[in-house]
Amino acid sequence: MIKKVLFFVLALTILRFNVYSQEKPEKEKVSTSSIQHEVVVTATRLETPAKEIASSVTVITREKLEQSKKATVIEALQEVLGVSIIQNGPPGAAASVFLRGANSEHTLILMDGVELNDPISPSRSFDLAHLTLDNIERIEILRGPQSTLYGSDALGGVVHIITKKGQGKPNFSLSSIAGSYGTIITSAGINGSTERMHYSLGTSYFRSDGFSAASANYEGNEEKDGYRNLTIWGRLGFRLSDNLDVDLILRTLNTQIDIDNAGGAQGDDPNNVQDYNALFIKTQIRNLMLNNRWELKLGLSLVDYDRQHENPTDEAHLLDSDNGFFKSKLFKIDWQNNLFLHETNTFTLGIDYQQEQGESEYNSDGIWGPFSSIFPSRRAHVTGFYLQDQIRLADRFFATLGLRLDDHSQFGSSVTYRLAPAFFIEATQTKFRATYGTAFKSPSLYQLYAPGTFLGPIGNTELNPEKSIGWDIGVEQQLLGGKVLLAVTYFYNDYKDLINFDFLQGYMNIGKAESKGTEILIQARPFDDMSFNATYTRTEAKDKDTDADLLRRPKQKFSASLNYNFQKKANINLAFIRIGEQDDMDFSAWPSTRLTLPGYSLLNAAVSFNFTSSFQIFCRLDNIFNKEYEMIKGYGTPGFSVYGGVNFFL
Repeated sequence: MIKKVLFFVLALTILRFNVYSQEKPEKEKVSTSSIQHEVVVTATRLETPAKEIASSVTVITREKLEQSKKATVIEALQEVLGVSIIQNGPPGAAASVFLRGANSEHTLILMDGVELNDPISPSRSFDLAHLTLDNIERIEILRGPQSTLYGSDALGGVVHIITKKGQGKPNFSLSSIAGSYGTIITSAGINGSTERMHYSLGTSYFRSDGFSAASANYEGNEEKDGYRNLTIWGRLGFRLSDNLDVDLILRTLNTQIDIDNAGGAQGDDPNNVQDYNALFIKTQIRNLMLNNRWELKLGLSLVDYDRQHENPTDEAHLLDSDNGFFKSKLFKIDWQNNLFLHETNTFTLGIDYQQEQGESEYNSDGIWGPFSSIFPSRRAHVTGFYLQDQIRLADRFFATLGLRLDDHSQFGSSVTYRLAPAFFIEATQTKFRATYGTAFKSPSLYQLYAPGTFLGPIGNTELNPEKSIGWDIGVEQQLLGGKVLLAVTYFYNDYKDLINFDFLQGYMNIGKAESKGTEILIQARPFDDMSFNATYTRTEAKDKDTDADLLRRPKQKFSASLNYNFQKKANINLAFIRIGEQDDMDFSAWPSTRLTLPGYSLLNAAVSFNFTSSFQIFCRLDNIFNKEYEMIKGYGTPGFSVYGGVNFFL
């Protein structure tokens, strides 16, 4: 099967080169709209004007990140259309993101194209709690099934974090922030470029005394859960010739988190500590050939996770203790070819190979005696082949068609596809768009190979991948010469063969679910110095077997933000978010019970003032009205918080 696919790819490539003319393609035009002018990378794996994209995508630019003065990626995602987030406690506590009602493990997290989902996580999800916004240039959130370009895990969509490339003369930056909960954040970096290289290097330290992860609103929870995060980043690029360049990207995380035993009453634990270390590294060679008609990219990446957990006995838990370690690695090779065949057509084909490895050990002791769970080192690999064709006709019709074949070492092959047409009416500045696609998620190493216990089996080597089919349809309308953008999208996703745990049989493909809803966006820039953004998301996510709402997915979400810049000297940013009711489970008693968490509203603000081009002071206010709320039943959330800081640029 693999040989046939390779033959088909080569034959199609040769055929297309013979059919199309050899004229040099014109440079891609970017929409001049004052709102929707950005270039999107994630939707097609190459830079494409947003006007030509049919996919539902949100771009958080560096400018927006600077205006809000957020510190972490999870905070930056809070207001995004179609996205809901949860975090079980203070900074550093486990954080997850849900796209359009899909499970958190159905979101693929990328950094500069490097897949971050953790192979040793039972469901192969990624903990977003530890990613700060240092050296982040933009974040692209791509909604809907995306396996055609990205393989496993992208059932709900993709969150792509893109780091900054150095540019211009050497620029040194220094930032310091202090505020509520004993928070101190410092960072320093240098970036720039020469004719033959670019560089961006730096480090940051995030420290917080925190608050009780097991909410202090419940009895017995007084101990604060602190957090430490040392991040080091680097991005280097070398232009070896006019058509050949090499990039090296690196990021390391070294963190320590205080955690609690559980949420709710008496969940506190004074000496429950977790060390979380991670390394992300990627190198890529890019070469232009055939008069710039063929762009070749060859990338190699390695992700290495090491999580250690230690919870000895203490005065409150004289008999209870536990410890463990969780280690994993993910190695990937990606060979991508972009063929600029004609100004109306760009063809992309690629091959990627991925190998994941993981092991873990957990030990506990207590009133019921000692217990151990050992997961010996196991591996799995997958090879993927993908094809994509981008069509542009008369600057009005745009379409993307894609096909992918993945071959997994355990379950075999999986085929996915995607169609995404858009039609733009220049006279009325109206865009109609639609997408239809499929996606899959490979069983995790734990789901496949976890050893059974005396209670029964756990892992199941006969598992099939989880699958989804999804579509959306939408319209975008620009008004007042591009100063206002209105967009409405309806989406539907169907999930089958979801992997659930059965106490008698272990992991099984027995789950079915669906999500559907509406997304509404309003963007306005009435003046050059003022911008307004509002979003509304209505999501209905249900278990198709029980017809019950899926947990921790609010049905309604509304956000609005206003930003005003005073003659380049001062900036004020106001943000409001309303999260509706959502179902959760109360695990404080046996058996656990289902309940509804009430909705909540938050008002945040950020103000900055530039004394000079090299010196800025700023202040950030979170939860201004000091609302008490819960994202997860029994776990704490921050109250009114104040943070102040300074930025130096040399």
